Amino acid sequence: MTGRNTGGARVEYSPTRGKFEFTRTMQIPVRIVLVETSHPGNIGASARAMKTMGLDELVLVAPREFPSAEATARASGADDVLARARIVDTLAEAIADCGYVAGASARLRRLSWPVVDPRAGAAALCKHARETTVAMVFGPEHSGLTNEDLGRCNQVVHIPANPAYSSLNVAMAVQVLCYELRMAALEHQADAEPAGQRNDGPESPPATAAELEGFYRHLETALSAAGFLKPNRPRQLKLRLRRIFQRSGLDRNEINILRGVLTALEGGRREG
Repeated sequence: MTGRNTGGARVEYSPTRGKFEFTRTMQIPVRIVLVETSHPGNIGASARAMKTMGLDELVLVAPREFPSAEATARASGADDVLARARIVDTLAEAIADCGYVAGASARLRRLSWPVVDPRAGAAALCKHARETTVAMVFGPEHSGLTNEDLGRCNQVVHIPANPAYSSLNVAMAVQVLCYELRMAALEHQADAEPAGQRNDGPESPPATAAELEGFYRHLETALSAAGFLKPNRPRQLKLRLRRIFQRSGLDRNEINILRGVLTALEGGRREG
């Protein structure tokens, strides 16, 4: 074999196979989150999909059955991914420390979510992974992610499947995204500077999902007190407000400024 380096990964040319092959493992720092998975086999198959592409962080939100012998069997050697999997009760817990979250959706919604295909979604995740914790979220098999779930995401990823038969098993969807994540990570490695030499990072780290949730609750409380949000208003209004700020890519300093503004406005109303 003759070799060369591509994107930080060793690539060898195999005369017998007539192609270049990656010969070094590469772990991709993207968390995979499965929400309310009903079939344990899908958890195992997702773990297998992850390991084949170099991902190893799996978080399960209220799975119907786990641990499970069927999950282990379907993992087919990716037992280590299953063994490290964390189980949490809510999506909020699963992504609390994340500064960037993408959610997979099989259907397009009435609300104007920013939607990209898996290639663009994977590129964005790998880009943000350089500066914060990131996650890719998948919903339940039969219903997918709710609008409230997507309201916690910065980006929606839609797989443009055959419209005449677009039914993708959740583990298949995980495989598609993990493949794109691996390809994006290899491309990003090619452009990455050595550690310690980058000077173009953000002034403040991106706000985490937990910090954003705190801001949204503060905003809704302030708007309700001001009479803007009323109990009979449709909940889509709250989701639209979230989309405004999700598109902004707020960092921690900006969240603190906005919460300071809300606190000042609340104080002004009390004094008045």
